[in-house]
Amino acid sequence: MTEEQRSLQQIIDFRLEKLNKLRSNGVNPYPYTFAASHKSAEIIKDAEKLNDKTVSVAGRIMSLRKMGKAAFCHLQDDTGRIQIYVRRDDVGEQNYTNFKLLDIGDFLGIEGYIFKTKTGETSIHAENLTILSKSIRPIPIVKEKEGEEFDAFADKELRYRNRHLDLIVNPRVKETFIKRAKIISSVRHFLDENQFVEVETPILQPLYGGANARPFLTHHNSLDRKLYLRIADELYLKRIIIGGFDKVYELAKNFRNEGIDRNHNPEFTSLEFYQAYVDYQYMMDFVEKLIHAVAEMVGKLKITWGDLKIDLSKKFERKPMFSLLSETVGADVSKMTENKLRTVCDKNKIECPPNSNYGQLLDLLMSKLVEPQLIQPTFVIDYPKAISPLAKQHRNGNPDLVERFELFIGGMEFANAFSELNDPIEQRERFEEQAKLSRAGDSEAHPIDENFLQAVECGMPPMGGVGIGIDRLVMLLTNNRWIKDVILFPTLRDGN
Repeated sequence: MTEEQRSLQQIIDFRLEKLNKLRSNGVNPYPYTFAASHKSAEIIKDAEKLNDKTVSVAGRIMSLRKMGKAAFCHLQDDTGRIQIYVRRDDVGEQNYTNFKLLDIGDFLGIEGYIFKTKTGETSIHAENLTILSKSIRPIPIVKEKEGEEFDAFADKELRYRNRHLDLIVNPRVKETFIKRAKIISSVRHFLDENQFVEVETPILQPLYGGANARPFLTHHNSLDRKLYLRIADELYLKRIIIGGFDKVYELAKNFRNEGIDRNHNPEFTSLEFYQAYVDYQYMMDFVEKLIHAVAEMVGKLKITWGDLKIDLSKKFERKPMFSLLSETVGADVSKMTENKLRTVCDKNKIECPPNSNYGQLLDLLMSKLVEPQLIQPTFVIDYPKAISPLAKQHRNGNPDLVERFELFIGGMEFANAFSELNDPIEQRERFEEQAKLSRAGDSEAHPIDENFLQAVECGMPPMGGVGIGIDRLVMLLTNNRWIKDVILFPTLRDGN
C-alpha cells in the first residue's frame, strides 16, 4: 500500500467512526426524503423578497468552518451554492453535536430564515437540520481566494475517470452538459417544426452499413449468430422513406471501432435525417438554417472556439473538393492517378499505408492539407464516386463525381450529406466495387447489404440525407476543443 493509499484509508476509517457515532446517537444518516422549498440560486436571486422568511434547502457540503458554538458551511445544489449559519443554541445541543460529525461531501437539509452577513453574503440561519447522506470517501477540495481557485481538480484524465467528482467541483463542466441537453432539445425542436418524424432503428444489426468504418462485433447466444453495433442509421432510415414516410430523423448513438483522439470517440451521438424529393443543394440550405437556429438558442452566432473566431451568421461558403485540393497542391488533382497521389503524399510528408487505394489517398490529402484550413463554415461539395458509395452521380455529367457535401468549421467535419443514390442497379454495382476494395485489404469498405438492395429495388424516391455529429456541434457551441469534454463518460484507455 502506498503512502497515498494509506492516507486515504485513514480518512475513510475516520469517517466510518463518525458514521457509527451518528447511528449510536439515534440518527439515520441515510433517510428517504427531504422537502426543500427553494433552490440556492432562487434564494440568492430573490433575497430581498425572502428576507427573514423561513425556507428549506438541501445540498452537498462544499466548505465547512466549525467553531465552538457556531459553524458556517456552504451547501451546493444543482443551481449553485449558498452559505449556512448553524448555531448550537438554535438547533439544539444534540443536533449541533451531530452536525460536528459531518464532513465536506456530506448531504444536509436545512430549514431556517434568510439574512445577510456583515460582508453582504446572502445566507440561511439554520433552525432545523437533517443529515441526508454521510459520505465515506473524500471529494477533492477546491479552495478559493479573491475569486481565484487553488487545488482545483484539474487533471483531465482523473476528471474523465471520475466524472461524478468533476461535476461536483467544476461548475463549468456541469454548465457544458446542461447546454448540451439544450442543444439536443433545440435540434429536435427544429426538425419537429419542419414536420420531420423521429424514429428508432436497430442498434444491433445483422450487417453494418451506411458508412465506411470498422464495426464492433458481438454474439447473440440464443440465436447463435454474430451481430454488429451500428456504425450509422442510414440504410434503415432509407427503408422507412421507401415505406412511405417523407421526412424522418434519428438522434442516437452510433459505434465505430476506430481510434481515440480529440475529435473521435468510439461511441458517439449522431443525427441523421432524410427527406424525399429533395437533393443535396436543398439540404445544404437546410443544414445552414439548422446550425443558425441551434446557435441562436445557445446565445450567439459569432463564437470563440479555442483560439479561433468563427462567424456563423454569414452565408456558408461552398467549394468543390477537387478545386480545394488542386489549389493547395498546385496541380489538377482530379486528373491524378493513384501513383501520382501517392507521390503528392510523399512530397507533403503524409504517411500512407502501402496498400492505400485511390479513395483513401484522396481522403488523406484532404484531411492533412485542406481541412485544417477550413476555419469559417464551408460546405465542401462534389466528391469523387470512389469514396461515396451511397451518393448519386453528379448531374453535371462527370461520371467520377457524386452529389455530396461535407460541412467543415474550425478545421473539423460536422456534417456529411448526399443526393441519395436510388438506382438499384447502380447501387449494387457500387457495393460490388466496395467488396473488391474489402478483398484488397480495405477494412472500412462498405459491405453488400442484400436486404437494403431488395428494398431499393421496390422503388426509392429521390431524397437528400444528412448526418451531423452532435458531440462536435456541442464542442463548437460550448467552446470545448476535446470531444471527451462533452461526453459524460468517454471511452478511455486502460488506467488506474
